[in-house]
Amino acid sequence: MITLALSKGRIYDDSLPLLAAAGIEVRDDPERTRKLILATNRPDLRVVLVRATDVPTYVQHGGADLGVAGLDVLLEHGAEAGNAGGSTGLYRPLDLGIARCRLSVATREDFDYASAVRQGSRIRVATKYTQAARAHFAAKGVHVDLIKLYGSMELAPLTGLADAIVDLVSTGGTLKANRLVEVERIMDVSARLVVNAAALKVKREPLRALIDAFEAAVANGAGTP
Repeated sequence: MITLALSKGRIYDDSLPLLAAAGIEVRDDPERTRKLILATNRPDLRVVLVRATDVPTYVQHGGADLGVAGLDVLLEHGAEAGNAGGSTGLYRPLDLGIARCRLSVATREDFDYASAVRQGSRIRVATKYTQAARAHFAAKGVHVDLIKLYGSMELAPLTGLADAIVDLVSTGGTLKANRLVEVERIMDVSARLVVNAAALKVKREPLRALIDAFEAAVANGAGTP
């Protein structure tokens, strides 16, 4: 049995065309079932639904053979595991090109960001991407006080909790609605296919076939909106 870890939401939805192009159909609708393990049209393949931040953990420790996770999640996971280049036991063979967005710095419209990030200065930043934020501001020579939040990030500058936020931005509509502006792009983000390195040795043929099928689907534009 091969286990594929996915997270509900945009990554799951964007993965479906790639799965279909690879000949895989998920039998259950995650919005209509409480099941966390979903059957597919292949008796040897199942999908497990986990939190986006948990996908690399499930794959790394063998709870899943492969999964789909955003680059932002993978970088945070790798840094927390003490390996900035990626986590031990995780193989990242493919950029799927789905769930595209960017990791950016945003502030209030009236905040003088340019002055706040002069070399040697100090800034308060709210984010759940603490590793990426710390590395970004360290490279600029700026001291940063990080405040870890998990949601409603836009509130932090509005309430005075932080000077800026580091968060994922897609259209920028949420920032605009809360009178925030994107002042700096840190990196472009998309979802990656990750594979358990040990599983790739034990289940080499079926996993290699899946990787090749995903690669062909990406090359043919299956995941492109």
